Amino acid sequence: MSLPVYASPLERVWHYTRLVICALIFLFLIAPILIVIPLSFNAEPYFTFTEKMLAFDPSGYSLRWYDLLLTQPAIPTDVPRDAAWWAQVWNESAWVRAAKNSVIIGFFSTIVATVLGTIAALGLSRPEMPNRRLIMAILISPMIVPIIITATGLFFFYSSPCALISWTGLSQYCGRLTGSYVGVVLAHATLGIPFVIITVTATLIGFDQSLNRAAASLGAPPATTFFKVTMPLILPGVISGALFAFVTSFDEVVVVLFVAAHDQQTIPRQMWNGIREQISPAILSVATILVVISIAMLATLEVLRRRSERMRGVTPH
Repeated sequence: MSLPVYASPLERVWHYTRLVICALIFLFLIAPILIVIPLSFNAEPYFTFTEKMLAFDPSGYSLRWYDLLLTQPAIPTDVPRDAAWWAQVWNESAWVRAAKNSVIIGFFSTIVATVLGTIAALGLSRPEMPNRRLIMAILISPMIVPIIITATGLFFFYSSPCALISWTGLSQYCGRLTGSYVGVVLAHATLGIPFVIITVTATLIGFDQSLNRAAASLGAPPATTFFKVTMPLILPGVISGALFAFVTSFDEVVVVLFVAAHDQQTIPRQMWNGIREQISPAILSVATILVVISIAMLATLEVLRRRSERMRGVTPH
């Protein structure tokens, strides 16, 4: 934003000082990414820039750590990479197995979080809903409560269900959630629901409720009104919330350490084990891949935000 011609000298100084402060904050936030990405192409097993890398010598760069993601722990590298080799990678590679677990858990937890979060947002957006603020505070509390407390609570809840649900007859199944995919999916859905509620609620702020009343007056049942009128207008917010829920699940490690079985390795848990047991630059290559995925999702969210603003008649900015 340019300064007006009538800006005083003090206003000009503050303007350029603010620009410098913002640039320094941006550099501080982006610096880890700028360091991790080049190091993931290091030809040597070090976490520092070698002389060849600093001199931009092509021999100092390699894809060996990306290749290690396919061959770890014991997949041969000196054989033809035919269909049988790729099948072995798909079934035995530790990192590929972790990626499959992350995608599967993230997919199902996103579906659960999106459905429940959208329903909750629709209810909270109605003016006749009593105690809306209190209910909203409870529903988004997983975003505020430290994750270690949430993980501990889920672990004890799964291990020995509280007496509040014993009368329903479901307590016998809760103890089986620890170490199961269902338990991890429900735990990650709990963490993703607040993001869906917030994004869908923000979309519903500009929603014209008279559209629903008009559809009802024309004889449309509630289900038809929702899928034909409401859903198309709030779809960008729903998709944005779903992406946030998926990223939350894909990046989560603390809850997985508490409630997942030892063989349910996700990418963050595999990175945690690699840092704790055997430090390898392969972790940097995984981090680079996750950065690329995050950038792609952020770009998608921005496109959806602009589309949502256009549908609500707001000029995108």
